[in-house]
Amino acid sequence: MRHSKSQLLSLSLGLLLGSSEAASLPRKETCTKTKVAILGAGVAGITAAQTLNNASIHDFIILEHNDYVGGRMKHTTFGKSSDGTPFTVELGANWIEGLQNPSGEINPIFRLVQKHKVKNTYSNDSAIITYDETGASDYIDLIDLFDEKFEIASQDAGYIFTENLQDTSTRAGLSLAGWKPKKDMKMAAADWWGWDFETAYSPEESGFVYGVAGNNATFKHFSDETNLVIDQRGYNAWLVGEANEFLKKNDPRLRLKTTVKKIEYTTKGVKIDTNNGCVEADYAICTFSVGVLQNDAVDFEPTLPRWKREAIHVFQMGTYTKIFMQFNETFWPKDTQYFLYADPEQRGYYPLFQSLSTPGFLPGSNILFGTVVQQQAYEVEQQSDEKTKKEIMEVLRSMFPDKDVPEPTAFMYPRWSMEEWSYGSYSNWPVGMTLEKHQNLRANVDRLWFAGEANSAEFFGYLHGAYFEGQEIAERITRILKGEESEQSQQMKRYKTLRGTTELEEHDSANGWSTPLDD
Repeated sequence: MRHSKSQLLSLSLGLLLGSSEAASLPRKETCTKTKVAILGAGVAGITAAQTLNNASIHDFIILEHNDYVGGRMKHTTFGKSSDGTPFTVELGANWIEGLQNPSGEINPIFRLVQKHKVKNTYSNDSAIITYDETGASDYIDLIDLFDEKFEIASQDAGYIFTENLQDTSTRAGLSLAGWKPKKDMKMAAADWWGWDFETAYSPEESGFVYGVAGNNATFKHFSDETNLVIDQRGYNAWLVGEANEFLKKNDPRLRLKTTVKKIEYTTKGVKIDTNNGCVEADYAICTFSVGVLQNDAVDFEPTLPRWKREAIHVFQMGTYTKIFMQFNETFWPKDTQYFLYADPEQRGYYPLFQSLSTPGFLPGSNILFGTVVQQQAYEVEQQSDEKTKKEIMEVLRSMFPDKDVPEPTAFMYPRWSMEEWSYGSYSNWPVGMTLEKHQNLRANVDRLWFAGEANSAEFFGYLHGAYFEGQEIAERITRILKGEESEQSQQMKRYKTLRGTTELEEHDSANGWSTPLDD
């Protein structure tokens, strides 16, 4: 499943990294030389750097576009409490997804959140009330039915997986399991809640086998529990804390406010041109989002090979937009976490609201936030705040017709699809993506390596996916630098040619093909 500055700069961790002045170096005529250049200071980048450091490799440089550590774990101040103090809300990543399984294996993000005492609260998806355009309308039974049909579909996906059968869309998989919501807008709302809310894409756009496998990898491998982070230092406090363990104050190895413009890669090394000069590295780890790679935000020289570019463009970068509102009162039920809305005409139209004023979160804050994804998120992010406010307030007033719903005293939302350093929120496995093609997304090109949540075959879309990928790539480079393994042995597997299942001669009348192939 993937943002202000002022709050980050005031982190009470004694933080070297909260300062935007952390080692932004002036342009030099000659390039800085290093063993490993790490492009991005999000979870993958910081984890890679820490892995190198733990292996006694200290010659690395981290280049980060933003003025903080955290990447898509981005927060800002919003509204104000009764004493005038603003609240901290998360614009991007907000949840710890899958905590710890009964055998004791723990999600590394949950472990690190606990280590750094980052405050979080259980997200109870049973604490939900359902609505339509007339007000409260109980269709919890449809949510339960979706869960039942999804379990049937999951078993079918497992069969396709183990028997190596052709994949399909999640919509087709759900339909075969008996879930067909098209003609019922309440079913469509339950459908959105069951799938889009997690993936930021519709079932029609999502691959079936690996979509289900990815869901199971997190929620069955770790646990089906999900906690919402509400720490007023920001979710990224744990990552900043980890970085502080191996980076000293104003460490020149961390270059914030440094935008990568061009990457030149060869079998001998990598040169990175930035707005703050250039860096020459023996190896580089690129942790840019798949959205950045898709939008040609950075020039590669030579152009990345076709097998790499195709994998980048086939994968999906979803947009998940949270719309924050503070009111002068909590007019919604205080003991409820989620409010699901079924619009009479459009699936996914301001479909979900979540209370932060609920006990255990930010009680008394009077903060409610709505969530939209993909096409609806694009539309919201393209239009003005005022238009969005008008639309969302019309929905809220239809949901609570017996309440005099006031105008919000504070209103704000990010525009992830327009951020040049992310171009979206997090990745999703699309229809038509095979494991081999995804491996091409992961694979290095010469001495340029790639890491990030999208590169995880099992945990794409999640912070722990970014963690595992950053760790693995750094471990591979460590083995090379220490001479423990040859460079050739550590190369990532790649598939320069991926063939289809239909031979040219099979385009015949027996298969319903009558047009001559030479026409």
